[in-house]
Amino acid sequence: MSKEKFGADPEAILEDPSGVEPVLLGKQGAHDAVFGELTESGPNYRNVGWLGTTALMMKTQIGLGILSMPSIFDTLGIIPGIILLLAVSSVTTWSDWMVGVFKQRHPEVYGIDDVGRLLFGRLGYEVFGAAFCLLYTFVSGSAILSISIAFNALSTHAICTAIFVVIAAIIGFLFSSIQTLGRISWLAWVGAFCIIVSVFVVAIGVGIQGHALGAEGAILKSDYKVVNDPSFVDAISAISTLVFTYSGAPAFFNIVAEMREPRLYTRALLVCQATVTVIYIAIATVVYYYCGSHVASPALGSAGPILKKVAYGIALPGLVVSAALFIHLSAKHIFVRLLRGSRHLATNTPIHWITWIGCTATITSVAYLIASGIPVFDTLVSLIGALLGTFLSFQPMGGMWLYDNWKVDTAAQTLSWKVGVVWSIFIIMSGTFLMIAGTYGSIVSIIDSYEQSRGSVRAWSCVDNSGSR
Repeated sequence: MSKEKFGADPEAILEDPSGVEPVLLGKQGAHDAVFGELTESGPNYRNVGWLGTTALMMKTQIGLGILSMPSIFDTLGIIPGIILLLAVSSVTTWSDWMVGVFKQRHPEVYGIDDVGRLLFGRLGYEVFGAAFCLLYTFVSGSAILSISIAFNALSTHAICTAIFVVIAAIIGFLFSSIQTLGRISWLAWVGAFCIIVSVFVVAIGVGIQGHALGAEGAILKSDYKVVNDPSFVDAISAISTLVFTYSGAPAFFNIVAEMREPRLYTRALLVCQATVTVIYIAIATVVYYYCGSHVASPALGSAGPILKKVAYGIALPGLVVSAALFIHLSAKHIFVRLLRGSRHLATNTPIHWITWIGCTATITSVAYLIASGIPVFDTLVSLIGALLGTFLSFQPMGGMWLYDNWKVDTAAQTLSWKVGVVWSIFIIMSGTFLMIAGTYGSIVSIIDSYEQSRGSVRAWSCVDNSGSR
């Protein structure tokens, strides 16, 4: 396509149904319901194809969640773990699908805060927006923490862990400052590939040689359980972590907003969810089967010191991309809110750059404080999933369906409509229960972790965190 064609009919290129060709911006530009006028003089916020969308979706879910999957099975047992994983996958797939449907009906929606405004007015706008920023800032902190774990594993704890956390935060800041998701999407492919390969290395390793040595210097027999009997706190914390592994729904609004062709969103979603679910089940089952209760969390430390270094070496680029993507999403959300409606949003002015770098630096700083202040991987992930991931992945999506479908004529209230109403109410109620119960379980787990460690794993600690369970 040529720029001349774009100048004649800019919308024809912006809405290119192939989802393959880049959006070519002429001098006249093109108008977007969120970003305003897009021209060659500024960043192209509508340049993510459906394959790039798939990679970004996968990276929001497969990065950190997969590292906790074997320990979830350790808590629940193999059969309950698979059943609950499929249940969470199914529910969140519907929630993710509603994101695409709602975006097409309301093109002016950029993020979950815009959904909150439509559902509950200004209060919903503020609450949903704050919850989104907190969620992905916490996730960014978890990603920074995982990078520090990788540095410790690769260097055999060469320097203080607190220094590694600082280095991880700086790296995350640099990559997250890339302006558009279109430029980050290729990094998402690299990151997802590295994470997947690393966990398969661990799975193959534990299958051949068994898990890491026990305290007695020998590989103990795997004590895996087909069905486990966890306490309520342990079970609900594990379920919260499961929710966290599929809590990409709120970020999918921001991703679809930068797609060249939003109508291809569902295709990207189905490929993402199917791939992620199959990988989760395969990795969690194999690693837990061979390791049992000796499984490490993050899971990359389960196959002994040599394979641990190999796995973390392969996974490190993926962990860096996770941190960069999550910081980017949080910062972009604030950035769009601050500059929306002004020419500075899509034009490379000094105000544009000062605001953008300020947003990424602020989110990175807060994420660093979180990573250093809550240095226990399992409990941090569980808390994020329970308190914020559930809230943004369940309740708003049920509300979105009711918002678009509640006011219909009596003749339109068919059986499918009634099923939709019941399902949406179920999503809202189940999400509320999981949020409250999961947050309680996570807080109790954090307290227990600090008591069991007797202060050995402290905030801003120099202690090696690569061997923590």
